[in-house]
Amino acid sequence: MTAAFTDAGVTGQLHATDIDTGTSLGVHADTEAPTASVHKLCVIATLYREASLGRVDRRRPVDIPAENRAPGGTGLATMRDAARLSLRDLATLAVAVSDNTAADLLIDALGLDTVNQCMTDLGLTRTIAVQTMRELHTSLREDAAGTPAALTDPAVVAHLRALDPTRTNRSTPRELTRLLTAVWRDELCAGEYGEELRAVLGLQAWTHRLAAGFPFDDVRVSGKTGSLPTLRHEAGVVEYPDGGRYAVAVFTRAAATTVTLPAADAAIGTAARIAVDALRADRALRA
Repeated sequence: MTAAFTDAGVTGQLHATDIDTGTSLGVHADTEAPTASVHKLCVIATLYREASLGRVDRRRPVDIPAENRAPGGTGLATMRDAARLSLRDLATLAVAVSDNTAADLLIDALGLDTVNQCMTDLGLTRTIAVQTMRELHTSLREDAAGTPAALTDPAVVAHLRALDPTRTNRSTPRELTRLLTAVWRDELCAGEYGEELRAVLGLQAWTHRLAAGFPFDDVRVSGKTGSLPTLRHEAGVVEYPDGGRYAVAVFTRAAATTVTLPAADAAIGTAARIAVDALRADRALRA
């Protein structure tokens, strides 16, 4: 796994766990890092937990004005007209195309304190949200002095608040796999809520990172990516037809500041595949 990261020109962190046996392995799995859009997992998990407890109606409609939407190249940020969507449909957008506006509307409905309390209740004390997606992107603009091109300048990137885990949303690979394990074990929420949550997490459109390591028609990959200058992450669950279920979280940071770095994206899938293969081999030995 370390070689896969090195070959791609990145430093990497990884944690992978067999959801059913609890066997796990990792590389720097307990080091805190900025989560970027991976933190949307925490927001959506909180929505379904609160709904299962009767504190939020996930079908509640939200009016979305055409103006003042969170920055982003996908989803509601690119749309021109006012809209109305339910909370659960906003969750779908937040996963499927990493919609920042949808995620912020969910945060508005739930509150960051509720999101953090949900994580604390699961024992994830190092998984903390301190800002909305709009606030995160505002900090990027401010730190780049309003010049997007500056975000590829190594001197600027080195001082971005969004890349400092003490000043932005953060977690560790181990804690994110614990969150995903709770979702797949129905420990976060059960019944229709758990089923719907897992279905939503399976709708992500991007297949160039985690899913790239498992190019099989009968293997299902559910996950959420996260990207910021030099950062490429993904956390998700890989499910095999024999019933094996594996939660994996991979964080990477590139030395290069270029926006497009396919080798770094591919390294996420490669490292995840190596980890899952090792867990499957262990499972076979135990059988």
